[in-house]
Amino acid sequence: MKIAMIGSGSWGTALALVLNENGHEVTCWARDASVVESAKLKKENKKYLPNIPIPESLQFTTDLPAAIQGANVIISAVPSQVTREVILGLRSHFNNPDAIFVSVSKGIENKTYMRISQVLEDAGGISADKIVALSGPSHAEEVARKIPTAIVSASQNIDSARVVQDVFMNKYFRVYANTDIIGVEIGGALKNIIALAAGICDGAGFGDNTKAALITRGLVEINRMGVELGAHSDTFAGLSGMGDLIVTCMSQHSRNRYVGEQIGKGRNLQDILNEMVMVAEGVKTTLSAYELAKKFNVEMPITRQIYHTLFDDKSPHQAMVDLMTRASKHEDWS
Repeated sequence: MKIAMIGSGSWGTALALVLNENGHEVTCWARDASVVESAKLKKENKKYLPNIPIPESLQFTTDLPAAIQGANVIISAVPSQVTREVILGLRSHFNNPDAIFVSVSKGIENKTYMRISQVLEDAGGISADKIVALSGPSHAEEVARKIPTAIVSASQNIDSARVVQDVFMNKYFRVYANTDIIGVEIGGALKNIIALAAGICDGAGFGDNTKAALITRGLVEINRMGVELGAHSDTFAGLSGMGDLIVTCMSQHSRNRYVGEQIGKGRNLQDILNEMVMVAEGVKTTLSAYELAKKFNVEMPITRQIYHTLFDDKSPHQAMVDLMTRASKHEDWS
């Protein structure tokens, strides 16, 4: 197939390498001309995915309309909060009515509270039947090195999910199909908030007991909000829920865990973000999730404490005290 990768950060580049190896004709678009130059001249995305060779057959361009020309599959790999801007700019250039659009970003748009597949539908005028979310426990650094990985392709149209499943599947990249696109996207977005909490736990010097509690109770929060928004509870026990949550909370590759760790050490949020090359999606997703929890009256105490720690300068230790000293409760998954 002819495939367009919109966004050439670490994840977009890693996925493009998978697709290229599978024999597809892949063109990657990057806003940053230095990324294209590096890929073409040095055969490496030095800014976002260093030390991984880029084959001659994988194309890079700064020309967005040219990148999607005739594409059967268009993949949005730009950060969540700029997806609308990019898709609006691209909308008039869509030229294949049968193209499938894939979101690989993990977030919830601020102010609209839309999942990224909803942003594609709204901003791009794309039918929901043609939109797929690809999500799961998958760090770009490992996928690019062909470390065995399993993720989920989700769409309300199972045929679209299976097309994406087929184009990505190979001996080191396993894809499961799913129709619960709400659950897959909510799991991918909200786990980043819990990863911030896990990083704060590391940075502040709390222990394994604390992190295990945060991860477990964090999954409860993800499930609560997901079900409120129409997801199936079982989805959160799978790769795009529990799986993605575990890897993001534990891995040294995790940007969100890193941001949390630095905050736990007492650093300022804006200073941390200013020095990062890539985006920690959990920071802005925390804003959306905090407001959604209030809107729907969903109990999300970890999310609430992360919000106050990030944006109200609440100390991690006080946030932990407030979590631990809430009224006693019966353990309840729902």
